[in-house]
Parts: sequence; C-alpha cells; structure tokens
Amino acid sequence: MSARFTLPITATATDIDELGHVSNVVYLRWVNEVAVAHSVALGFGHPEYFALGGVFIVRRHELDYLAPVQQGEVLEATTWVESWRQASCIRATEIRRGDQLVLRGATTWAFVSLAPSQLGRPQRIPEQLRAKFV
Repeated sequence: MSARFTLPITATATDIDELGHVSNVVYLRWVNEVAVAHSVALGFGHPEYFALGGVFIVRRHELDYLAPVQQGEVLEATTWVESWRQASCIRATEIRRGDQLVLRGATTWAFVSLAPSQLGRPQRIPEQLRAKFV
C-alpha cells in the first residue's frame, strides 16, 4: 500500500443530474481526477510518463455509490495504491463528506508501452515509478 493523497472537491451546478444530486458520471470523473493529481504531486505528469516510454491506462473501475451528494457540498477524495503487480496496480479511492463515506472505488490501472512497435502492450512498471508511490 502507498501513502494516501487527498483532493478537496465541491459539487457544482454542472455536476448535478436530473434527479437533483451528483451524477454517477461525475463521481467517475472525480475518481480519475484525484488519481491524476496524486501522480502529478509525486512528479509524474504526462511528460514524465512519456519520458519513461509508458503510461497507466484504466482497465477497470468498480464504484460503490453509498450516499447522494447535493450541489455546494464540500467533499474530500482520497486515493492510494492498494496493491501492485508487474504491469498493473489497483488504486483505491474514497470520497467523503465529513466523516460520511459517499463513494468507495477500486480502479485497475495497467502500465502500457508508448513505443510504436509495442504501443498499448503491457510492460513492467519501472521501479523508480513504483518507488514514488510507496
């Protein structure tokens, strides 16, 4: 498991669906945004991944919607890498409103090659990258 990273979120009018609460699609966007922010905070944005010759892509999202969120509510999205494999990892995410858990998620991220001859094929996660998250 790695260190946790937290990103504050406020639900805006554009996040609200026809039922009057945050859309399921918006929760998915938030899960992705906190993952990217965590990676950037550790020094791995797109330029650094391109320099490594590989990048993480989503293979699977599992989201448990536990409570509705209304416009204007302030939340915290927290993420961490829960487990590692040679060419993938599972990143956990929790979104809370105060002490209340409103979403729990797990995303499988595969590390794939950017080399033209190997484009999109799984490759071993470089140790220097893995070490940043541990």
